[in-house]
Amino acid sequence: MFEEKLIVALTRFNRLLHVALAIALVVGSVMVIWEFSMEVSNSILHNHLITGFLQSMGTLFLVWTLSSLISAEISYLQDGVLQVRVFIEVAIITLLRQIITKPVMLATGHSNADDLFDPVQYGLILTALLVAGILHWLVGSASISVQQKPK
Repeated sequence: MFEEKLIVALTRFNRLLHVALAIALVVGSVMVIWEFSMEVSNSILHNHLITGFLQSMGTLFLVWTLSSLISAEISYLQDGVLQVRVFIEVAIITLLRQIITKPVMLATGHSNADDLFDPVQYGLILTALLVAGILHWLVGSASISVQQKPK
């Protein structure tokens, strides 16, 4: 009896946590979109269209990541299923963002002197991207049901 009530209470608390997480993802998305619009307007005002565009693309990758996480949260809140593929997609997006933003940072001088072009680092990022892509293909549409229904 006590265990059943505890499970119900924990399930409700978990759903409340996921609602809070969903709200935080929405707020974060709005903030990243605001940052993107500020970067675009700043690059237009200072006539740095190419570098500004490439830098703002890095910000758009954050929007893509947040969108994937919001989709996963919607799926979880609706049916209690968490798609494993979403986390692999987030890793892929993060790796793609590194590949795009790192050369722009070097070209525009927005990086430290220690951040010189390192072909080994790019090779490792590309290898990780290849491994994540293969893992994404192998996992397919696998999902984990993380919600337990009380008896």
